Amino acid sequence: MKQDKIIQIALTIVALSAISSLVLITVFVFKEGLPIILRVGAKDFFLSGDWYPGEGKFGIMNMIIGSLAVTAGAIIIGAVFGLGCAVVLTQFAPRQLVVILKPAIEVLAGIPSVVYGFIGVVVLVPLVREYLGGPGLSILTSSIVLGIMVLPTITSISVDVIQAVPKSYRDGAIALGATRWQTTHMVILKAAKSGILAAFILGMGRAIGETMAVIMVAGNALELPHSILDPVRTLTSNIALEMGYAAGEHRQALFATGVTLFVIIMILNTIALTISRRSAGKAAKK
Repeated sequence: MKQDKIIQIALTIVALSAISSLVLITVFVFKEGLPIILRVGAKDFFLSGDWYPGEGKFGIMNMIIGSLAVTAGAIIIGAVFGLGCAVVLTQFAPRQLVVILKPAIEVLAGIPSVVYGFIGVVVLVPLVREYLGGPGLSILTSSIVLGIMVLPTITSISVDVIQAVPKSYRDGAIALGATRWQTTHMVILKAAKSGILAAFILGMGRAIGETMAVIMVAGNALELPHSILDPVRTLTSNIALEMGYAAGEHRQALFATGVTLFVIIMILNTIALTISRRSAGKAAKK
């Protein structure tokens, strides 16, 4: 009994230390970033595209749009291929093939982002430049790279969600004469849609927070993009590129950019957790 109490206390300390670290990071980032937002004004900071730190202008609208555009493209690509992989792995593929494919997809999560960026620069950028036009460093290239990077997240969560659907749903649909695809499309995916949506949102949070690969393939232009073939600078890229030499208000503005990114990711994670809990609650009731 005494040993159990010691283990309980130790685990509680570990849990509190993790929470404390998160709180400290949050307080530090907001402490450094909020003053410049209040001084410049939320309207000029969030709704202006004028980013000229030397002149005291700190507008991040173009970077917000760039981040959302790249993330949206990545989620479209990741969602299509990720959900497709999950459906194949859980409903159609032979067990021998699943044993090979599932670990192979999960390995993608362990590859450093700089490797994805390097492959994007060497392979994708020349292809986009030659066949679609533009500089090659663009929203499209970044979206493809990030779409591949979020593929393991979306696939893994979708597989778990689909496998959690009660087997009786599938058996009932087949007993009524539905084909395998009709059962998957009309029954399995509809029953798992909340969890699949949560997978997409978590993948979105992963994509919007990526830095190194995006720096290498996005072009890092501060102008407002008008096409998916235009270069952009994302919020994370801006922080990574300028933090090394920033000082004073410029440094505070980069922390404020981090605050913006922090809030966006927290909102996405909260939505994902809410959807997952709601899905679990509905499954428990059934």
